[in-house]
Amino acid sequence: MAQILSALTVSLCLLIDNLMISRYLGSGAIAAYELANPVLLIIGAVSSMLAAGIQVTCSKSLAMGSREETNRNYSTAVFFALVISAVFTIVVFLLRDVIAHAVGAGSNEQLFKDTREYMAGFVIGAPGAMIALVMAPFLQMAGKSTLLVAAVAGMTVSDVVFDLLNVRVFKGGMFGMGLASSLSYYVAVLIAIFYFLRPKCEFHYSQKLVSRKKLMELLRGGVPTAVNTISSVVLVFALNWVLLQTGGAAAVAAYAVISGIGGAANAISTGIGGVSLTLSGILFNEEDQNGLKGLLKALLRYGVILGVAVGILLALLAPVFVGLFVPKAGEAQSMAVWGVRLFAVGLLPCCIVNAVKSYYQGTGRVGLCEIISVAECALLPLISSIVLSAAFGIRATWLFFALGEVLTVALIFVHAAAKTKERRIPDMLMLLDERFGVSEDERMEVVIHSMADVIEAAEAAGKFCLSRDESGKFANRIALCVEEMASNTVLHGFKQGGSNYLSVRILHKGDKWVLRFRDDCTAFDPLHYVPPEGAPDALGIRLLLGMADEAMYAYSLNMNNLTLVLRERHAA
Repeated sequence: MAQILSALTVSLCLLIDNLMISRYLGSGAIAAYELANPVLLIIGAVSSMLAAGIQVTCSKSLAMGSREETNRNYSTAVFFALVISAVFTIVVFLLRDVIAHAVGAGSNEQLFKDTREYMAGFVIGAPGAMIALVMAPFLQMAGKSTLLVAAVAGMTVSDVVFDLLNVRVFKGGMFGMGLASSLSYYVAVLIAIFYFLRPKCEFHYSQKLVSRKKLMELLRGGVPTAVNTISSVVLVFALNWVLLQTGGAAAVAAYAVISGIGGAANAISTGIGGVSLTLSGILFNEEDQNGLKGLLKALLRYGVILGVAVGILLALLAPVFVGLFVPKAGEAQSMAVWGVRLFAVGLLPCCIVNAVKSYYQGTGRVGLCEIISVAECALLPLISSIVLSAAFGIRATWLFFALGEVLTVALIFVHAAAKTKERRIPDMLMLLDERFGVSEDERMEVVIHSMADVIEAAEAAGKFCLSRDESGKFANRIALCVEEMASNTVLHGFKQGGSNYLSVRILHKGDKWVLRFRDDCTAFDPLHYVPPEGAPDALGIRLLLGMADEAMYAYSLNMNNLTLVLRERHAA
């Protein structure tokens, strides 16, 4: 849900503006809004690129347990988000006349005026929109989903209020509509920023940690997402031009309604992609092959469930949703209802595409991810729209989204089948290098729900260590680590009557033993724990940490992640 709400951060304000403009300013104004949309989505593309880069790079730093590296990502992302968005605001504001002509608004005086005014009002909020999107992944990683929900809710309510004030009180026209969205983005930032100013915040800004090198790393990590978004912008621009030539302003207005409603519904696939990107990155850097396989299975399952459920709901309620935007019966309303229903057909394949595409991005197959993005977001839907409109008329054009997604799914499966001998879907789609991960006989994985499970896991860990020809003394140390850390989690972290769990993973790599503990309890950092006055001393934890060559901790996605690295020489 946090990822879905994050995806709605920009599209929700655009959707509300779409609704308010349609109802209060007319179809001519909504056509201007749609023509301005590709320009406004550029800041969304850059923001999404940074946000995705944050997820990719923080997946590595969290897997390593490096707080300084995570704060370097945070500081660099915030600083350059402010700089880039400020430059974007100034450029668009000064060149809004030139841009309005470039997007095709110059043929009509009122259309030109409405387009330039909406851009002027909306672009003032670019810094707020960009900071909001950059904050979102950090809030998710810190487990502050509730705060993210509050920020999106505050943004939504304030945008509705500001839009109504604009049309009913201030009569600010299209400039006022754009400005209302801008102010609502700053409301979201004000709500979210309180967490980042708290002393206990997981992330700390430092100007010393800001670097151009880190910015390049963030941007490289987000390149596939940027390609995805830019491809979508190109598609919107191209379709606007095609529709303007073949169907006139009514077709462009219908497309604005379809893309607004469809974009909000499509947040489910974007949310699935966000989960895929973050978790696949963490699991890939841990070389957790089973975890990646389980992740793909879960993503595909939820993609099918959400895609079908939301698709059916959207198709059934299409007249109701469109009626909110275009209350009067006519050509624009009829086209929009038909288009929304055809859009709904594409939600299921889109969820599958986003899950797999983001998995490839998180596991380092950037080139493949970029190819899929261009095919899905620009090439295949654009070709589909041109062919369909030429063969069957303007109404068939609205099938472009569904057909583009279906063809992309087919492309992914054909490529995966050609690259692997596997025939089971998750195994086929994983596309991991043969050298990836640790063989089954060199790893042990167990899930703990109770103290009885702790005793069994500790005994199994000792036996597993002995089976790898380690000394009895070293095997006892491994078993002791598992018993102490796991029992501490169960006794002090598990809630009575709850459904908490602790995952323990042990890897043997050469002379190195890696123990990873992951639980869904309240955040607890054993590396920096200072017992409060009157509380029992954490002597056992300190002794175990002293045994380890390396100890790394991170709290991410509502989970504690502790990694210990031991080498056999400790047995001496």
